[in-house]
Amino acid sequence: MDYAALIDHTILAPQATKEAVEKLCKEAMQYGFHSVCVNSSFVYYCAQLLKDSDVKVCTVIGFPLGAMSTAGKAAEAERAIQDGASELDMVIHVGMVKSGDWEYVKQDISSVVEAANGRAMVKVILETCLLTEEEKVKACRICKESGADFVKTSTGFSNGGATVEDVALMRRTVGADMGVKAAGGIRSLRDAKAMVEAGATRLGTSSGVSIVQAPDGQTDRSV
Repeated sequence: MDYAALIDHTILAPQATKEAVEKLCKEAMQYGFHSVCVNSSFVYYCAQLLKDSDVKVCTVIGFPLGAMSTAGKAAEAERAIQDGASELDMVIHVGMVKSGDWEYVKQDISSVVEAANGRAMVKVILETCLLTEEEKVKACRICKESGADFVKTSTGFSNGGATVEDVALMRRTVGADMGVKAAGGIRSLRDAKAMVEAGATRLGTSSGVSIVQAPDGQTDRSV
């Protein structure tokens, strides 16, 4: 399997420098990663660095807490697309999920989907480590109803990351026609394989280089 093509090569640390982001882009081009995933202030910079490549620019919206206003998320999404993003990973409003205010949650997601308006893919980060199983299932269904393209496990900035069990639950809930992105704590080829076997169709990781350099991590892309 071509694991490189599944990887969103990620750097979201607050101390990330322009030099680190440039290195990320060069690695993405070298190894054939699907995208780079960066904070929205770096989108334009990455779009310029990657303009002659097939690597996409992914950014995060309302990151990492998800508690930004709906209008704020929509505005951030719009600007990111203008700057060159073609994929948006928005954080669900965890507090509203825990409150059971599903109408708010649906409108929050829909606002970003509407801002994208087909110009960018929308992935919704559930922050599964903070949710009950029932909340995870309901959130997945709301994401699908709202027109999102993917559900995603984690920001990597809370108290847990992706688990095989959560990925499998998300895949069962959304079915075969929606993407599932595993992110948070994926550091080895073994981790990557486990997530893909559980149903992940995209991997968010800052360890992409070591994953594809592992034996059998990077295979013939014609397969």
